[in-house]
Amino acid sequence: MICEHITFISVRSFFAPFFSKKGGLPGEGAYAASVPGHIKDKNMEEKRFQKNDGGFTCVVCGYEVKPNGVTSRDHCPKCLSSLHVDINPGDRANPCRGVLEPVSAKPHPKKGFQIIYRCKKCGMLHQNKAALTGADPDDVDVIIPLTAKPLEDL
Repeated sequence: MICEHITFISVRSFFAPFFSKKGGLPGEGAYAASVPGHIKDKNMEEKRFQKNDGGFTCVVCGYEVKPNGVTSRDHCPKCLSSLHVDINPGDRANPCRGVLEPVSAKPHPKKGFQIIYRCKKCGMLHQNKAALTGADPDDVDVIIPLTAKPLEDL
């Protein structure tokens, strides 16, 4: 009984450096931001979400995007393009304002699809959850071909 307890503590202390204080992996949060070329996952950082669900006209295809009604709409449901406007979801505080081009997508067991974007102005990679529900859902026929583009090639 004592040996099992000691073994448990030893294994736990051995793996402790691989986990952050919040219980996440080192690929999350501040670590991810410090690694060049790492995809910044907004969902892993501290939640600073601001709902901003206004309609807009897509600067790439000209589609009149309606408010989603579920969350902050930040990309066109037809061509999936976006603008590099948020630092935190919905804040519209990023000065870059470049066009975010969808370059890949990956299935996510809880979120449906994650769309991977590259900013045409600053080159930053960014990922965002596809809006598969709501008033004007994303076009799945545009998302599916993006899943064939491997992230390693980006």
